[in-house]
Amino acid sequence: MFYLDITMITFLLCLAALITAYFTYGKYLERLADTDPSSPTPCKRLADGVDYLELPRWRVFLIQLLNIAGTGPIFGAILGACFGPVAFLWICLGGIFFGAMHDFLSGMMIVRDDGRSLPEMLGLYLGPGMKAAVRWFSVALLILVGAVFVLSPAQLLTSLVSGIDLSVWVWIILAYYIVATILPIDKVIGKCYPVFGAALIIMALGLLAVVLFEGYPVPELNFHNYQPHPDAVPIIPTLFITIACGAISGFHATQSPLMARCVGNEKQCRSVFYGSMISESIIALIWAAIAMAFFGGVDQLNASLAQHSNNPAWVVDIISRTTLGKVGAILAILGVVAAPITSGDTAFRSARLVIADMFNIDQKPLYKRFAICIPIFIIGYTITLVNFDIVWRYFAWSNQALAAVTLWAIVIWLKSRGKNLYVALIPAICMTYIIISYVFISGQFIGLGTGWVSYTAAAAITACISALALRKKVE
Repeated sequence: MFYLDITMITFLLCLAALITAYFTYGKYLERLADTDPSSPTPCKRLADGVDYLELPRWRVFLIQLLNIAGTGPIFGAILGACFGPVAFLWICLGGIFFGAMHDFLSGMMIVRDDGRSLPEMLGLYLGPGMKAAVRWFSVALLILVGAVFVLSPAQLLTSLVSGIDLSVWVWIILAYYIVATILPIDKVIGKCYPVFGAALIIMALGLLAVVLFEGYPVPELNFHNYQPHPDAVPIIPTLFITIACGAISGFHATQSPLMARCVGNEKQCRSVFYGSMISESIIALIWAAIAMAFFGGVDQLNASLAQHSNNPAWVVDIISRTTLGKVGAILAILGVVAAPITSGDTAFRSARLVIADMFNIDQKPLYKRFAICIPIFIIGYTITLVNFDIVWRYFAWSNQALAAVTLWAIVIWLKSRGKNLYVALIPAICMTYIIISYVFISGQFIGLGTGWVSYTAAAAITACISALALRKKVE
């Protein structure tokens, strides 16, 4: 018998807040950015039939959603749920005031900078030194993302399809990546991604119905850290690093140039950039809720994950098959296989655009696209041979570090235009503190633990960075 569980107040309030924010705070940011429907967008001024190519808004939205999502709002939300219901608060407030604001305003800045790659835009506001640093940092991050999303779906496919070796799947996925990276954006990405994006949304809506009507007990908000070893993984800053794509992610800004070159009107940017991030946060919120509820509580979630090597893909599979049946199993495959593949190919495509912008290489000739892509894929394949437990450990931090840098560029952009800079300043200060405190606390870096020294030192450095950034003027 179906019934609506009205006790899940925290979850329902967060869900309502995310939906409402699109029509309220998103509208406010749209006015703050002075969106102009009469202003010609890059795809109309610089059309090249390859990257600068106008696509319908619904298609651009679904592609952007899949570009920024991958398995982030699924795997990150599941691992974040291990901290407890406090994850709901970060997904909700982070998605509205951090991530969606970050994606929309940086997206608008990129649209007005001819859709050029993120480092080129950041250089306008943070200076040539930062532009040079972010160029190489973002290329390294994008190749790392692409390589990670070669191996993870290859491993999943190896477990699903018997008789085919892991290395075979790696080469098949790499071959697809090369095709998707080089061909015009409307050929593969423009046709396939909307289908996968729709599947991601349908899967989330199905699980939302399960949460609402199947009587699973979703816990209410509390600030207890449910991790088995809370001192080693404190909520501040570890939760904010663990849940990235569902709240805020620097990787998103590296993907925005792809759709900034395809959006036909500035008025479409709120749905494409702000709307896709809100959608991702809703997906993350649903997965965090079902992960906590399905196993009977957060402690049981942690115990179940520990028995399966802390593998969130196992959680996706068991929840989908149990709650959604055969359809769920199909959607689970799309979620844990297709989603990372689609983020992987756009990561490599973004790396191509960054390098092309860096050296002013025209991307219309096919041979020039090949010239950039071949070294990228050689490096990407080499990374797949490295121990990914080590490599992935630093990816989440790097992702949030890039988000902090982008937030400071937004602050300076708003300040230069005499606009309300606090919408970006508060998130910029918070994320700067998060990434710096993580460096002091985590054993991945300095490893001082959660003592007053770590938090005080992080606060002092954050204050210095904030003061320097606020003195910056656009040249």
